[in-house]
Amino acid sequence: MSEGLPEATQRVVETPHGKAVGSSYRWEGGQYCAIHTSRGVVGCGIYDIACANEFGMAFALAKGTPEQPLLEPEDLYGASIVRVSETARTLGIKEGMTGMAALARMLED
Repeated sequence: MSEGLPEATQRVVETPHGKAVGSSYRWEGGQYCAIHTSRGVVGCGIYDIACANEFGMAFALAKGTPEQPLLEPEDLYGASIVRVSETARTLGIKEGMTGMAALARMLED
């Protein structure tokens, strides 16, 4: 983090189910990450499911802990999904599945 600015990265991530865009944001005292697909987002718990529902967006959220934060998009692969928007639910995504399983649903043709 230079000059007090947050660190922000964005890159294409290759999954067994296809390509997506991974992003990571960090600053002193905080961080979040997400994987963006053409159908929706698998992200950390910082996102608001109520807002995603209001706009009809597919969001599947995992939650890190202070001891094991979700820092990089790949950290979401094995993380357990804890909240799901209604649009994500229509794609077959549900609480308890892994981030990779949620990505598979979002990346299906």
